[in-house]
Amino acid sequence: MRIDRNETDTSAEAQVVELAASRTTPWQAGVGVIAPYDFALDRELWRWTPDDVSLHITRLPYVHVPVTVDQAAALNRAEQVDPAVRALLAPEPRAIGYACASGSFVHGAEGENALHHTMIEAGAPHAVTTSGALVRALDAMDLGRIAVVTPYVDSVTDRLLAYLGEHDVEVTSSIGLGLLSHIWQVTYSEVSHAVHAVDHPDAEAVYISCTNVLTYDIIAPLERELGKPVLAANQVTMWALLADADRQAVAHEQSLVDATAPSRV
Repeated sequence: MRIDRNETDTSAEAQVVELAASRTTPWQAGVGVIAPYDFALDRELWRWTPDDVSLHITRLPYVHVPVTVDQAAALNRAEQVDPAVRALLAPEPRAIGYACASGSFVHGAEGENALHHTMIEAGAPHAVTTSGALVRALDAMDLGRIAVVTPYVDSVTDRLLAYLGEHDVEVTSSIGLGLLSHIWQVTYSEVSHAVHAVDHPDAEAVYISCTNVLTYDIIAPLERELGKPVLAANQVTMWALLADADRQAVAHEQSLVDATAPSRV
């Protein structure tokens, strides 16, 4: 018997359409993310994101300066952050995060508060900054003494240490990698080596700064090796952002996520 190929294809298409039409469309909550112009790790943020949440990511305007205090200050400007927030409002995100560590600590606690205020004034239903999320995570886990790893030059690292001091967080030790660009190319082995080198007996946890540093896959192994929590910039940002959207970050054996899960609170 001769089968008409076009008739078969049409029938198959009809079956696919019928199957799709019979299913309930999954509802997606949305969260917005404002990232620096050189942010290269979109996929890492998605790894903490549950299936029923969509990320809406926008970037701040390009600034022709290396990764210094000047760059961090440029990324902090209200006239840049305000339109970035407004650009994310159309899909009605439940919360908006500013995913830049240095841009949120460069002007200290007062600067972080001002950044948060700028985001709320621009229309963010909830506003999260990376540095604000770090303090929030430390409070949630009752951690007051930490070791710090950064990819920055000393002048930027010093701003982070000063910011933590304003929040009564003691830094037992710190290491900066001295990078001025291409931070996203730092390898897991380089980060792991720095974490082991900076760890101190008095440190209750280790924090890895900068949202352009890959960390998702090494947080849990480092925690097992050190026997203490390891926090990272992207981790704390997504943890706080999703919590404000009434969702939980997705992670396997990461202390921050596990310890603050609803069933554990």
